[in-house]
Amino acid sequence: MSIAKPLPHDGATLHVTGAARYTDDIPTPPGTLHIAFGTSPVAAGNITTMNLDAVKNAPGVVHVLTATDLPNDCDVSPSAHDEPLLATGTVHYAGQPLFLVIATSHLAARFAARQARVEIAETSPVLTIEDAFAADARFEDSPRIYQKGDASKGLQSARQTLTGSLFMGGQEHFYLEGQAALALPQEGGDMTVHSSTQHPTEIQHKVAHAIGRPMHAVRVETRRMGGGFGGKESQGNALAVACAVAAQLTGKPCKIRYDRDDDMIITGKRHDFRIDYKVGFEPDGRITALEVTHYTRCGWAQDLSLPVADRAMLHADNAYNLDNIRITSHRLRTNMQSATAFRGFGGPQGMVGIEKIMDHVAQTLKLDPLEVRRRNYYADRMPEDTAPATPEPRPVRNAKGDSASRGAEAARPDQIPTPPEDVQTTPYHQPVTDCIINALTDRLSQMADYAARRAAIAKWNAAQPILKRGIALTPVKFGISFTLTHLNQAGALVHVYQDGSIHLNHGGTEMGQGLFQKVAQVAAARFGVPVEAIKITATDTAKVPNTSATAASSGSDLNGMAVKNACDEIRKRMEELLAEFYQTRDITFADGMVRIGSQEITFAQAATSAYENRVSLSATGFYKTPDIEWDRIAGKGRPFFYFAYGAACTEVVLDTLTGENRILRTDILHDAGTSLNPAIDIGQIEGGFVQGAGWLTTEELVWDDKGVLRTHAPSTYKIPACSDRPDVFNVALWDQPNPAQTIYRSKAVGEPPFMLGISAFSALSDAVAACGPGYGDLQAPATAEAVLAAIGRTRA
Repeated sequence: MSIAKPLPHDGATLHVTGAARYTDDIPTPPGTLHIAFGTSPVAAGNITTMNLDAVKNAPGVVHVLTATDLPNDCDVSPSAHDEPLLATGTVHYAGQPLFLVIATSHLAARFAARQARVEIAETSPVLTIEDAFAADARFEDSPRIYQKGDASKGLQSARQTLTGSLFMGGQEHFYLEGQAALALPQEGGDMTVHSSTQHPTEIQHKVAHAIGRPMHAVRVETRRMGGGFGGKESQGNALAVACAVAAQLTGKPCKIRYDRDDDMIITGKRHDFRIDYKVGFEPDGRITALEVTHYTRCGWAQDLSLPVADRAMLHADNAYNLDNIRITSHRLRTNMQSATAFRGFGGPQGMVGIEKIMDHVAQTLKLDPLEVRRRNYYADRMPEDTAPATPEPRPVRNAKGDSASRGAEAARPDQIPTPPEDVQTTPYHQPVTDCIINALTDRLSQMADYAARRAAIAKWNAAQPILKRGIALTPVKFGISFTLTHLNQAGALVHVYQDGSIHLNHGGTEMGQGLFQKVAQVAAARFGVPVEAIKITATDTAKVPNTSATAASSGSDLNGMAVKNACDEIRKRMEELLAEFYQTRDITFADGMVRIGSQEITFAQAATSAYENRVSLSATGFYKTPDIEWDRIAGKGRPFFYFAYGAACTEVVLDTLTGENRILRTDILHDAGTSLNPAIDIGQIEGGFVQGAGWLTTEELVWDDKGVLRTHAPSTYKIPACSDRPDVFNVALWDQPNPAQTIYRSKAVGEPPFMLGISAFSALSDAVAACGPGYGDLQAPATAEAVLAAIGRTRA
């Protein structure tokens, strides 16, 4: 059976040999034209004059378009219809497209775009959270509030209280492949678009609207992306619309590719947050009441800011059972790039807030932060048949990728467990009935030898005046599902050919995460054939319509189930034919063979027989996530089908003279349910941790006081390099099936591991606390400068 096997990524060989084809690699017809945007140099103001004569006369220029030249309403917003493709008189951020150039080459278009003479009457930009709050510049008339219990009363009666504030910066997606699109005009006014996008259906919808055609006239294809991380969920709309409009105008193929500087200056980032809090607690660290206020800097347009801010609220509890909690969220409008989806979609920001609070309480009480965390955890709630007393982890790999251990699989449950009578609920009133965080933490603390290492670090810090070490073990509880309920659906198309080969298409997109390989393994398992018999073709709106974005960690859950349903329909037809012919219902598909009673034929022979007997070997599959309902205004319901859990233990060292720091070791135990592919899942966990740690340590976005992004290239924006990963890096999978009825009882593994990187930030906070008697109040990102400042506050 192909499920749970650590098979290589389906494009691995193509990637390492350079043969993998991305949007920019697609051979283009002769005469293809190229597009570049001319952008605003200022963050706010009104366009007074735009002299484009030099642009039009530049070598190779075919056309120059401004907002007044565009057909229809070329809006590129994913939500509120508030993002015109080109500025319509008012400028809202430095980097906003003002006009587009259509030229004979990529370089000619970029050169011409820089020849414009634009005069803008500047106005004072709203840049900071404080400025936006003072100006009441927001995307909702009033703050959103979710609450459980009575936080105000709880704080009044609390034995101890603390207040604090945390700022955490945004993050650049820095996908290896930049944004790109190619539009090919077809007969009858139709349009084919190749786009590096996580959401082909949205591209289809936006292009159709822009060129004034129904959606059936626009076909969007995406074979793969060189990374997405949420940055290609909505940000590709502008490129695809620009290409389609230009192609319709000229009758020629049109292409656009952002250079790295353009990409970073034009596109949105992760939302940065300020979180203010007041917490009441007992002397043992148990939290009795909490008020948390989120200030979200959303940028100039709404984009996906409302659901991002919602999800931050939904993860303000992380893995902690908080009886009296009030979460208030302000969604603020500022003159900068419209912040957008990024891995975790607000969840990381909410989690960092509560983990900061746990560290603050622990350091104030002089307690081990892990013990404070344990005392606030949700209680484990798992049926006995799915919760072995001493679960063994799946393969552990160190930094060299060597296997360290392997455990046996637990049995899969037959149904979703019934919630116990003493139900514990989240701040949004969803019962938590699948919790494993206590057992998982126990296991990881043993694997990582946490207690002994913490004692050794305390001894080290007492003896070392310059270098200080820190250690932290932090949990993750991440909800899986789109919070916009109707997005929790997927479709698939499966063909079985008469030679036994299988063609598979579904609505998910491949961005390097291994979705295509996992779904191919599902199809192979349903038909009992090797994975090599499956061919997954590019995501195509002409094959599977009305798809949701490949986001919310739902790719395998949704598309895997849709493919399973399509395969099972075809297999059922084949079984009915064979049962009638052989007069037995004892039929199994395995190892490339079909066993019918005591006889055996190849799968290819079975397919040929079905074809010759006029049995349809093509089927569509559909799946919608069950048991979810959500009222985002009231903050009540069940927005998530299940939770994914994990924990990471990280050790760091810092130099108190410079603030420089390094991650020494990380141990991770992560819950992927019954993994569809352990090798791919471990890779996702490793990458997620490093990306999360990078967000909270080295990756700093800096805008100047005019609102111009100054960190817009690898020279000024530091993502983690290979040498920044932990020297000792151990990753294991929690070997236990998902109690929810997911595809083969697996769990999502795209976003949850990102939050494991919070352990690096907490470990740095622990090291800072060793530098003096006070509370260091470390802010994020914890760059060397930020660490040095926190050390100063601790000593003061």
